[in-house]
Amino acid sequence: MKYFVGIDLGTSSVRAVAVNTEGRIAASGQCEYDIMKPELNYAEQDMEQLWRAAVPAIRKMLSTGEEIRENICGIGFSGQMHGLVMLDVHGKLIRNAIIWADQRSSKQIEQIYGTISRKEFCEIYGNRLSTGFLLPSLLWVREHEPWNYEKISKVLSPKDYIRYRICAEIGTDASDASGTGMWDMEHRTWAYQLLNRLGISKNLLAQSHESYEKAGTVTEACEMETGLKAGTFVAYGGGDSLMMELGNGMIQRGRMASTIGTACHLTCALDQPLYDPEFRTNTWCHGEEKLWSIMGAHLSGGVALKWLKDQILGFKDFDAMTEIAEEIPAGSEGMLFLPYLNGERTPHNDPDARAIYLGMTLKHTKAHMIRSTMEGIVYSMKESYDIFHSLGITAERMIAAGGGAKSRLFRQIQADMYQCPVYTNQEKEQAGVGAAMTAAVGSGYFRNYGEACDSMVHLSSEVTEPNPENMKRYEEDFQRFKEIYPANKKL
Repeated sequence: MKYFVGIDLGTSSVRAVAVNTEGRIAASGQCEYDIMKPELNYAEQDMEQLWRAAVPAIRKMLSTGEEIRENICGIGFSGQMHGLVMLDVHGKLIRNAIIWADQRSSKQIEQIYGTISRKEFCEIYGNRLSTGFLLPSLLWVREHEPWNYEKISKVLSPKDYIRYRICAEIGTDASDASGTGMWDMEHRTWAYQLLNRLGISKNLLAQSHESYEKAGTVTEACEMETGLKAGTFVAYGGGDSLMMELGNGMIQRGRMASTIGTACHLTCALDQPLYDPEFRTNTWCHGEEKLWSIMGAHLSGGVALKWLKDQILGFKDFDAMTEIAEEIPAGSEGMLFLPYLNGERTPHNDPDARAIYLGMTLKHTKAHMIRSTMEGIVYSMKESYDIFHSLGITAERMIAAGGGAKSRLFRQIQADMYQCPVYTNQEKEQAGVGAAMTAAVGSGYFRNYGEACDSMVHLSSEVTEPNPENMKRYEEDFQRFKEIYPANKKL
């Protein structure tokens, strides 16, 4: 049996999975880490620490047996998007990575739009800028840490650094590059015309390739450290939301993925770059030429439930929380939750947005708080769903992904709010499978992603159908939900 490895660098952990050619995970390893918050609105991670987490994750995966190690034919990557990693001329880290959750660069975005009009910038990039994107974070470093900026030889996204430690080659892929803020979406290359006007040297940019292309091979030094065999094929891989789409077989229109993890994404594959005229959503390059993706990004997902569990209610686990929440009817008897604990991207793009519980009365209990929190997370994603519909994008089915897919209640809420059947994947590590798929295609085992998806993607036979009564209630309450943000912003 042949195997392909997917290394998925998340925000809170790194996972390494060995996937066979039928898409089944034969072995896995995982190691956790934290976000560093040195100041309010800052979010950083030490990439050396993340590499030190990747090593035992890989070794744990390989410890399953020599048969897997000897038959690994390629390695691909999935990673948290948007973050800034800076290397000096010796390939050494200059400072901690500034990751996607960072909120410090609002001023730099204003400066960018002061130099290049918002309209012109967005038409080239295909997106509006958000805090946490590589470009405004880089300009923040240039303004506040000029001694570090002067040392920069190359800037990378987080997963690119992990791949660099494995194959010793510096590079990136179109999907991650398209999330930096420095990309020409139509021409699928770096936006040199924008960067020149912002005074950013093109020499700072790594060469960009497609996700399935060869980045290099495992080095002997990496073999000594991780146990991966030297000479093994290494693909570029891609951003986590795009690899999640691959792992769910989303390479054509008709399927959407509703991913509830630490943050949330609603995504759909496209055969051409398609934009919301108001740039409330994001458009990214997908895993190969002539394939794109549209995404609604939401910053508060599982993190909101974790906050409620740990900081407010003191539950030991999520299962106990959702079990009592299932006893509460749809709509939480009038309680609504605006889940903007960490600002918001789609549709408001407001790093200063804040959360609210609305409509609380003496009859409401902790169970109501839990269900309304879950409903608020999906209401937020439904705003992206409505934007997709306005662009003519419809879904034959919705695929629930991320940690939220494990919850029966979360799946039912999504089916009721999206008003369509919700499916799940038989494999729980879809981003890892997607990453492995890039290596399987790039190494030539499969001719293309279509062939790879036919073999490696398996949806569960269990389908969550929408409840007509809940659909009606949620549609009514959604109109109330949409009024909370502007009222809260004014206050």
